[in-house]
Amino acid sequence: MSAITVDGLTKVYGSTVALDDLSFDVREGEVFGFLGPNGAGKSTTINVLLDFVRPTAGEARVLGLDAHRSSREIRQRTGVLPEGFQTYGRLTGRQHLEFAIESKGVDDDPDDLLERVGILDAADRKAGGYSKGMAQRLMLAMALVGEPDLLILDEPSTGLDPNGAREMREIVREENARGATVFFSSHILGQVEAVCDRVGILREGEMVAVDTVTGLRESVGGGTTLRVTVDRIDDGAVAAVRSLPDVGAVSVEDDEEPTIVVTCDGSKTAVLEALESNGLDVRDFSTEEASLDEVFHSYTKEEVSV
Repeated sequence: MSAITVDGLTKVYGSTVALDDLSFDVREGEVFGFLGPNGAGKSTTINVLLDFVRPTAGEARVLGLDAHRSSREIRQRTGVLPEGFQTYGRLTGRQHLEFAIESKGVDDDPDDLLERVGILDAADRKAGGYSKGMAQRLMLAMALVGEPDLLILDEPSTGLDPNGAREMREIVREENARGATVFFSSHILGQVEAVCDRVGILREGEMVAVDTVTGLRESVGGGTTLRVTVDRIDDGAVAAVRSLPDVGAVSVEDDEEPTIVVTCDGSKTAVLEALESNGLDVRDFSTEEASLDEVFHSYTKEEVSV
């Protein structure tokens, strides 16, 4: 079953196309990363899912329900951490949680939630005096109220220091282990790579790729970079490596230690064997996978105008 289904979604503001026939689905129980440059349409998509914005065409279903006709029920079962949301400065952290708990009609303990996100010691301080990171933690606590079936997190690590970002990732994993589906929108690629089962990349209102991080790497031909330290550089050995199937770029570094750098999609063992069979002594080697950052830029390198 799909937790989110988007079919042919289009949203036009005057002469600006924010979403262009967008279609994708998020499987129940997965952590789905939603990536795209600024202006790509990520926030517009989230606003349609929550019925804050009505699409020009197409439809969206959330938790099996029509996003427009059943918006109240969807919100009852969804926890949302929106980007740029402002806390109520005159209310304490605990009062924010009490409001969210009452709104959802549940009996959660505010202190438990505040402790979980690491700001229990500030429970009775007015949120107007919170730092940006503390306010972000408070909003995450509010999103967790009622053990929602779906969490929609829009730039959840905004304002968090590295420890706070790590704790946020741990909470995402815990919620997912509980059974929640997580829709995780972010421009911080490392955060997405660390927690997401699949990733969708949005560009100019269109979904240009959906896959696992591994699948996305393979789709752009990033392959694996193999760095082999040898006893010396030999042109014949380098030529032998270049002739192997599934080998892309081959370069040589001879500054501190003679090193042959190979980009390959096939067997790394074949590269090592080719070097050794041509008389080289392989002293060390290491591999590096194409980063999600490289994959992301390969899909979004065109100028975004939305």
